[in-house]
This record gives sequence, C-alpha cells and structure tokens, in this order.
Amino acid sequence: MYPSNDPKLRSFIPVSPDSHFPIQNLPYGVFRPRAGGPPRVGVAIGDLVLDLALLETRGYLKNRLIFEDIPIFNRPNLSHFVALEKPAWWEVRARVSQLLSGADPVLGDNPRLREQAFYKQSEVEMLLPVEVLDYTDFYSSKEHATNLGTMFRGPENPLLPNWSHLPVAYHGRTSSIVISGTDIHRPCGQTIKDTDSNPTFGPTRMLDFELEVGFFIGKGNLLGTPIPVDRAGQHIFGMVLVNDWSARDIQRWEYQPLGPFLGKNFATSISPWVVTLEALDPFRTTGPVQDPPPLPYLQNSGERTYDIQLEVWLQGPEMPECHCISRTNFKYLYWDISQQVAHHTVNGCNLRLGDLIASGTISGSDPSSYGSLIELAWQGKKPITFPNGVTRTALLDGDRLTLTGWCQGDGYRVGFGEVTGKILPAID
Repeated sequence: MYPSNDPKLRSFIPVSPDSHFPIQNLPYGVFRPRAGGPPRVGVAIGDLVLDLALLETRGYLKNRLIFEDIPIFNRPNLSHFVALEKPAWWEVRARVSQLLSGADPVLGDNPRLREQAFYKQSEVEMLLPVEVLDYTDFYSSKEHATNLGTMFRGPENPLLPNWSHLPVAYHGRTSSIVISGTDIHRPCGQTIKDTDSNPTFGPTRMLDFELEVGFFIGKGNLLGTPIPVDRAGQHIFGMVLVNDWSARDIQRWEYQPLGPFLGKNFATSISPWVVTLEALDPFRTTGPVQDPPPLPYLQNSGERTYDIQLEVWLQGPEMPECHCISRTNFKYLYWDISQQVAHHTVNGCNLRLGDLIASGTISGSDPSSYGSLIELAWQGKKPITFPNGVTRTALLDGDRLTLTGWCQGDGYRVGFGEVTGKILPAID
C-alpha cells in the first residue's frame, strides 16, 4: 500500500510547513461550495479542499473495497464511508495520497480536472462531518479533576475515591453539537449565590470553555459484547477538537446528585476536519504513569496516546487582536482513548457508528496549561489580564474563543485546524 505517512512525501499542491493539512494528514470533512451545490465529502490539503465526490464519479477512487455503483462520498455526511471500516479507510487514504503526490499523475497532470476538483477552503461552508448518534463526555485529566476538586472540596481530598480506578464520564446531548463557527447564545438557568437560600433564574454569569479532543466511533459492538482495551483502536475512525461549553454557576446548583444537565447541554462545538488515527500514528507516545494500576480490563501499555499540542485563543470586543491564554497537550490525559472505549463497553453497552466520545477538559500541571477559565482564573480569584488592561474570569458577550491543535513532525504538521465560536447575548 502507498506509504501515506512518509515524512518526506510532498504534494504537488504547495503546502507551507506550518499548515495543518499536509499530505501526511488528509483529514476528511463535509463541505458545501458557497457558490452552490449539494454537500459532499472532501479532504483538506493545504488551504484547499479536494472534492472526493467528483473523483469518485470520474472513477479515480476505484478500489476493491468500495462498490462502484454505490456513491460513498457524494453524501451529506461521512457515515457511508465510515461504515466500510478500516481496510477501506486505509485504501482510500493511500489512493488519495497517491493522487496528490503525483505518483499517479492523473490529477496533477490534468489542469481541467484540477480546476473542477479543488476548492479554496475560504470558498466552502463546512458542515457536521458525521451524523452524531450518541455523545459521551469523559473526565480524564487528573490535573483538571484535581484543580476542580481542590476548589470545591479543598486540597485535602481533591479526587473522589473512584477517580483513579475508572474513567469517569457522563452522557451528553447530541442535538446541540454544532460545527466550528456557530455562535453560541448565553444560556439561562437557575443559579444560587452562597449568601442566598433560594435560587434565581437568569443568564449564566460564569460561562466557560472546555478544551477537549473527541473521537468518532467507526465500528460498533453488539449489545452485551465488550470491546477489549487492546482492540479499541479498531473501532475508532478519527479525532476532532471539542469545546464543551460550560455554565459553571448553573451546573454547580444542579449537578448533585445526578451530574451535569442544563449547565452543559446547551452547546458543544467541534472542528470540521476528522483526523484519522492513521495520520496520528507517527505521533504516538507514552501517557502518565497510572497509580494504582488499573484493573485488568483497563490495562494498556506502551505508546497508548498522542503528542498533540493544544492552544486556546480569546478575543473580546474590546481587544484589537486574539491572545493565547493556554497551551497544553493531549498526552497529559490520565485515561487514554482505548481505556475510555473499554470502560464504556465493559458492561455490554453498545457503541454505534457516529458516536462521539470526548476526552473531558485537558489540563497540564503548569497554570498556563489549564484547559478552562475556571482554572486559569482560579474560580475568579486570579483574573486573566490582557495587554490592554482588560480582564476575564468568565466569558463575556462578544468574546470569541478558538481552540487549535497539531502534531509537530520534521518540517510538517498534522493538525486539526480550529474550532471557534462567538458568545451572543442570552435570548429573553
């Protein structure tokens, strides 16, 4: 099969070293040309989108694992392609790499075909890549859990007894999962002040972001059949950036005893490009030492996570430019994605194609690497001060929050692009 991960491979499309989308990446997304036309599947390369639906129609993506008479990429989501599972994913990735590298010159040597097959990313609208059936949000950063536990329970007992033994999670809401660029109205709900005995209703005063990475399930499991930790990767199609917006004051009042509800389900933003595990494979690395050792069904050794650099940028209406407020790394997560899948299914729960599973907030040990405002501003006690003197302890109306992330190779990056959203006033 064509060596699509070769770090020396180059596309005939010029790609700068700091682009997130070199030929070593080839993430999948669903786009619609702004000039008109139906949604279809594409691949990002540099600042362009390659139209896979067109290549499929012209017969340039033929392989032994895709039926020629069934359109796979001329679809409004990736579900038909994801359903083909890993051997087909590998073959399509290798074929697209072959075309873009010029190893097969049919695309590179045909100006008319290139004109029809490529779009500028600025000239397309990106859509949700997958029809999300279910959504689970984990709580897998030990640093984040320790920080919040310290705030709410004190430094003597920051982690609850179960945290170091299993990946804690809750089930979220799929209807409010939105694509990057979707603006978010400030949510309303019940909150209570420490000095009051009764709650009041109104817009949240503690709107926050959560820096996360999520992954889509490609192959499900039968009800009653767990997925072993060493086979979990066979069930994962690819990964996206996730901002799981959070209304801290609403959540604080409502979460006991059953956990998050209105404080979390109003919006979850994801990035449009799905980066495959094959593209991330060269950036595997070891995760944190797990102490105490997990139970056997969760034991996972070796290079079990990925070295993904992550950043958070904020720009308020009174700020002339965007500012980086956090830098962290996916590899800091205590519980890795294979352990999350294994735990999710160990009771026989059946995952399905299109399920989105998110990591939970990703924080490092340094205060500059915290993955939420409640940590960065330490529950309002240490406001973030920007160069023009304005401060933040929570997100204000008009603020734009952007997450980005990438793996750094030798002269190239494999990145996720970004997920961004602007805060709009609450709807009365």
